[in-house]
Amino acid sequence: MSFKEISAGGVVYRIENNRMQIQLITDRYGKISFPKGKREAGETVEQTALREIQEETGIVGKIDELIDIIPYTYHHPSLGSVDKEVHYYLVKWQSGVLRPQLEEIRSVSWYEPQEAWRKQCNAGYDNNDFILEKALRLLGIEPQG
Repeated sequence: MSFKEISAGGVVYRIENNRMQIQLITDRYGKISFPKGKREAGETVEQTALREIQEETGIVGKIDELIDIIPYTYHHPSLGSVDKEVHYYLVKWQSGVLRPQLEEIRSVSWYEPQEAWRKQCNAGYDNNDFILEKALRLLGIEPQG
């Protein structure tokens, strides 16, 4: 019997002074990533994404659309094989200021889209490359390099 776990998070963006910015976190391992976490009982996947973004980064967002779902399996010491799905949404900033949840992540910042793309390519997780690439394209931006 395999156990199923669902996490959700998002690529958060904002427009400030007619310039788009993308939010990236540095996780506890020092890698570039996006805020995400496990679904709690009674939550929709969308609610999980927005709660995790707010908890980890201090930002209140609104979901634009689903970017994609990354499925994978990992081995848990007591549960055995766990089928995991991570749902990533494109999320527009609504309110709040950046405030990293230091128990979970090291830092959070806003970046120009191409700088965010470079950071992801250089210091992010490989399976997140296409998530950011797809998010940028949904926002009308072609990743460079």
